[in-house]
Amino acid sequence: MLLYRRRRCMSGGGLVELKVMRWKRYGRDRLYANLPDGTAVGWADVTTGEITVLRAEYRHDVLVVLRRRLSKITSAVPPDGALKAEARPMPLSLPPLTPADDLAANPPGKAISNLLAASGPGPARRIFTWLLRRPTQWDSWRKGLAGERRVGAELNRLTRHGWRVLHSIPLADDVDVDHLLIGPGGVFSINTKHHHKRAVWVGDDAVKVDHGKPAPYARKSRAEAKRVSRVLERHCAFPVPVAPVLVFVGVTDLKVVATQLTVRVYQERQVSALAPLSGVLTAEQVEQVYGVARHRQAWRRA
Repeated sequence: MLLYRRRRCMSGGGLVELKVMRWKRYGRDRLYANLPDGTAVGWADVTTGEITVLRAEYRHDVLVVLRRRLSKITSAVPPDGALKAEARPMPLSLPPLTPADDLAANPPGKAISNLLAASGPGPARRIFTWLLRRPTQWDSWRKGLAGERRVGAELNRLTRHGWRVLHSIPLADDVDVDHLLIGPGGVFSINTKHHHKRAVWVGDDAVKVDHGKPAPYARKSRAEAKRVSRVLERHCAFPVPVAPVLVFVGVTDLKVVATQLTVRVYQERQVSALAPLSGVLTAEQVEQVYGVARHRQAWRRA
């Protein structure tokens, strides 16, 4: 890990650190420049030397620190001012938004509510299983619904800071994105996990609850974020990186390994940490992305 410090002209002064971490997964080799809180502000492809700046206000510092690190491990360093540029296809248009296709009206947990309404147990069956103290799939659904509602309420508070929030976005294969947060700090695909009074450990690819069998929460969150990004970029004329987020509800302890940098991990009350993030999307871009994301037809083939 390389640590790079700089002083910024800001009220009260202060020392800001950019930490460079190398990440090798799935045939990729990257260097990430992160703020002290783990926010990625830029990254470099070690193979090609291309640098992508994620936060415009840190552009100069990202280029300096990543070039410095690249020069030590590869000769593929781009010239001054060179940033990654890709030829982008023309964005696809969507039909006019109708009330039936407007996902902005979805409450948190709508997909689970629909499942319970369609196939959940009746009153007699609920009493019977309660008397036998038998856990059922419906119990898991109800717990998931409670978790999504709690996280949804926390996310809805961020709208006062210029963020847009969507819940329960249906995808093509009968799954859904629990929450999507869109704002000046970027786009975040948020997955909620409710583990009441459990201890959770989050590694690079797996999550363990009470030291149990590893669950692929982190890997699936990354895959979901990439899927969301593809949909949004299909209809936007600019890149739309999407960051994966795992939010745990009701846990007694949450530990994240130091090398786990690709998925943000919070407890439900900690999602407010996203509120002050900025510099990724302009106000106009936020509205463009939100306009696509709220349209059901955009996700029809996702």
